[in-house]
Amino acid sequence: MATDMPMDTNPSCKIMTFRPTMEEFKDFAKYIVYMESQGAHRAGLAKVIPPEGWKPRRSYDTIEDMVIPAPIMQVVTGQSGLFTQYNIQKKSMTVSEYRKLANSKKYCTPRHKDFDDLERKYWKNLTFVSPIYGADVSGSIYDEVSGWNIGHLNTLLDMVEQECGIVIEGVNTPYLYFGMWKTTFAWHTEDMDLYSINYLHFGQSKSWYAVPPEHGKRLERLAQGFFPGSSQGCDAFLRHKMTLISPSILKKYGIPFDRITQNEGEFMITFPYGYHAGFNHGFNCAESTNFATLRWVDYGKMATQCTCRKDMVKISMDVFVRCLQPDRYELWKQGKDTTMLDHLKATELSSPELESWRQHLLKYSKGNSLQNECECFNILRRFGHLCCEVTTHRTKINKRSFETTLFYQACYSKMKMPTEVKKSRRHPLSKPPMRSPLSIVKQDPASDKELSSPMPLDSDMKKQEHLWQNHSPNFLAEKAFNAAVAALQPYCAVCSLFCPYTKPQKDGSVASDTQRATPPRPGSLTRPLVPEMCFSVGAGNTEPPPTNCHIGEDGTSLLIRCSSCHMQAHASCYGVKPDSVSNSWMCSRCAAGAWTVVIFCLCVTRWVHVICAIAVAEARFVNAIERHPVDVSAVPETRKNLKCVFCHGKTANQNRGACIQCSYENCATSFHVTCAQIAGVIMTPADWPYVVSVTCHRHKRATPKVSAHQQDGSVNLGQRVIGRNSDSWYYHCTIIGMATQTYYEVNFDDGSYCDNLHPENILSHDCLRSGPPDIGELIVVSTPEGQVLNASFVKQHTHKFYQVEFQDQSQLMLKHSEIFQLDQELPKRVRARLVSILTLKLCFLQLPSHTRQHTIVWKIFGCRSK
Repeated sequence: MATDMPMDTNPSCKIMTFRPTMEEFKDFAKYIVYMESQGAHRAGLAKVIPPEGWKPRRSYDTIEDMVIPAPIMQVVTGQSGLFTQYNIQKKSMTVSEYRKLANSKKYCTPRHKDFDDLERKYWKNLTFVSPIYGADVSGSIYDEVSGWNIGHLNTLLDMVEQECGIVIEGVNTPYLYFGMWKTTFAWHTEDMDLYSINYLHFGQSKSWYAVPPEHGKRLERLAQGFFPGSSQGCDAFLRHKMTLISPSILKKYGIPFDRITQNEGEFMITFPYGYHAGFNHGFNCAESTNFATLRWVDYGKMATQCTCRKDMVKISMDVFVRCLQPDRYELWKQGKDTTMLDHLKATELSSPELESWRQHLLKYSKGNSLQNECECFNILRRFGHLCCEVTTHRTKINKRSFETTLFYQACYSKMKMPTEVKKSRRHPLSKPPMRSPLSIVKQDPASDKELSSPMPLDSDMKKQEHLWQNHSPNFLAEKAFNAAVAALQPYCAVCSLFCPYTKPQKDGSVASDTQRATPPRPGSLTRPLVPEMCFSVGAGNTEPPPTNCHIGEDGTSLLIRCSSCHMQAHASCYGVKPDSVSNSWMCSRCAAGAWTVVIFCLCVTRWVHVICAIAVAEARFVNAIERHPVDVSAVPETRKNLKCVFCHGKTANQNRGACIQCSYENCATSFHVTCAQIAGVIMTPADWPYVVSVTCHRHKRATPKVSAHQQDGSVNLGQRVIGRNSDSWYYHCTIIGMATQTYYEVNFDDGSYCDNLHPENILSHDCLRSGPPDIGELIVVSTPEGQVLNASFVKQHTHKFYQVEFQDQSQLMLKHSEIFQLDQELPKRVRARLVSILTLKLCFLQLPSHTRQHTIVWKIFGCRSK
C-alpha cells in the first residue's frame, strides 16, 4: 500500500472505488491516509468495498421492532431541474411498519430498465407523492466488530468528547437512516466540513452525486443565483439541506461532478468541503457518522456557519487548534490566522502534537503511580465538575510534580465536565411557505372603502406629487426625482425595487451609517441587488438564466447615468455594455426624445418600466441580457383590472396598468410596482421559479422584542454577575470595566471571511473619519502578517465588552452574551456549567488529607495548602 502521492493523482476528480484486503481493512485511519494518497479526496467522495467475508452484523431480523421516532415527509417544490425540499415531521413508527409503507403501491420503486431510466423517473417525478424518510435515528446496529466500526472509529473527532465531554448525536455518534424510493439528501457539505462515512446495511441501492471540493465555490455561486431569497436570508443556506439541483443543470453551467451507486454492504466516504447529494432506490437501511483527520482542522476553522437556525451543528475548534496547532493558537484566537486551504493536499497519519496528546492519554489512563490523584478527581467528577487549576509550587519543582501538572493539564481536561449529549438534526425540519406566486391573480378587495390611502413620502421625495398620472408630464420633476433616487442606496433605479424608501427617524437622522457616506459617482463599481434570474424568468421562459457578461467576476457592475434625465442604474441592470458608455450616454427613452410619454405599468407597447417588467409575473424580457424588448402579451386582463391601493381614485384613467399583489396566501392587496416602491412596500428576491416576494404593510413583521439579556445598560460597574471563565464554566464575578469595539465583516477573494476586522486595517478607506465602506464595496485589507488582500465589505458590528474579576482575582474581558445577572433565569446550558463555591469547598474537604497537602492552587476559592 504505497503512500507517496504523485502530483497528478486523480486530476479528473473522478469518484474512486477501493477494495482493501482484510489486513489493510484493520486500520481505518491508515487506510483513509492511503486513499487520499491516491487522490480520492479530490472527488469529494469515494467508495470502499469491504473484503469478502467481513460482516458488521450477523442478522438483521431482530431490528423489526426498532422505533423510528421522527420520520419526515419530504415535500419538494420547483421545476426545470431546480427544486426546494421541505421536511415535515410525522408520527413515529417501527421499522416493520416503515418497511410495509416503503413497499406499498404508493411508495414502491417504479418499474425501470436500468439506472439511467430510474434516474430520469426520479428527476421527472420529484414533486409528486412526497416520500417518508426514516432519518436521524440515533444508534448503531453493528455487532461488536473491530475495524471500520462506525460507532468506534477512534479518529481525531473523538477529541470533542474526550477533551470537552460533548457527544453530538450523528456527528461523533452513529445515526441510522431508513429510506424508501425517492427519499433524498439535498446538496450539502458535512457539518463543520467534516469527513463522513456511510455504510449501507441492507436493501436497495443509493445514488450519490458529488462536486469536487476545489469546485465547491462554483456550486455555491450557482445556487445563490437560482435561490437568491434563501441566499440573502443566510450566507450558508446550503447547510439547510433543502436545495436540489439536477445533473442537467450542473452540466449546463459547467459545474464538474460525478455520480456513483452505493450497493448493499458498501461504504461511502465523503471528504472535507465535498458537496454531495443523492437519493434512495427503495427500502434500505444505512448507518452514518462523521470523523476527522489532521487535514480537516484547517477546514473546520474556515467552515461557514448557518446563523439563522438554532438546530445547526457547531463545534468549537479551540481544542483542536490548541492541541494540534499550538504555534498558531494565539493568532487564531485573535482572528489573525490566515490559512489558505489546499484541496489537493493529502492528510497525514499523525503529527508530533497528536502523538503527544495520545501518549498522555495512554500513559495516565492506567493510573498506576498517580492512582491517588485519580481518586481525588473522581470525587469532583461525581459532582459533575472539575474546576480547579493544578500547578506546582514555585520553589519545589521536581520531576514527579512536573509530570503531575502535565497530567492534569493534558489528560484530565476530558474530566472537566460530565458528558453532554447534544441533539443533531441532519435533516432540519421546515414547512413550505404560505405564500402564493405572483402569477396567481387573487380576488380583489370587496369595496373601494377598504383600500388604503396613499402613504405620504418624506423630505427628499416631496416632488413625487408631480409624477402621478393625473398630472401633465413634468420632465424637470422627473429629473429631480431621478437625481434623488441616485443619491440613496442602492444608487440604482432598478435595484431600488428591492430597497424600499424608508421613513427618516424623528430626530431627522438617517437610518444607517452607510447612508451618510458619500454616494458612489457614475463610473463606480458596486454590486447589483437584482439577481440575474429576475430578468430571465417570465411567461414562456422555463430555461435557467444565462450568465451576464456585464457583471464582473467579483460580482460588481458599472454605475451609468443618463446625461439627460439623470436616471442612474447599473450597466448590467439596464442591459448596456460597459465599454460603450460615455459621459453623453442617454437612456432609451431620452435617446428617442420621448420625454412627454406617460409610462403606465405594462399597458403600452412602446415603453415600460424595467422594474415593472421584473415584478409582473407574466412579463418577460425577450433578450434577457440587453433587457429589451419586453413582451407583455401574456399579462391577463384580470391583472390589469386590479385596483392599486395607493393611486386608486387619483387618476382619470383608473386602473390604468398591471398591478402586483401581496405574496401572503389569501391576501389580495394590490398595487402598481412603482406605487409600491415609493410607498415602501417590501419586495425581495424569491427562489426559483418565482421572481419577487411582496409583503404589504398589513403583513410586515413587527420588530422583534429584545430580551432583557440583550438590552444595553442592563449591568453596571461594580455589579455582581455570573460570567464565563476561560475553562468554559460559569462563576460569580464582579464587573470592573466596560468598553465597546467596532468590527468589520469582510469576504476575501479566496472565499474566506473575517468578522472581527479592525477599521484601521482597511487601507483603501479612512474608516475612522469617513465611516465604513458601502455594503459590497471592494476594499484593500492589511493583515497583521503584513499581507495586503482584496476583499468586499459586508457589514459592521459593535460589540460591548465587560472586564470582570473572579474570586481568585483573575480578570477577563467577556462579551455581553457571556454574562448573566444573579436574578436572571439562566439558560439550561449555563445552569449545567454553573460552579457553586459551596460545592467546591465540600469537594475539597472530602479529598484525602495527603492529597490536600499536595502543592495545589485552588482557583475558585483561593485556598492554598501550606
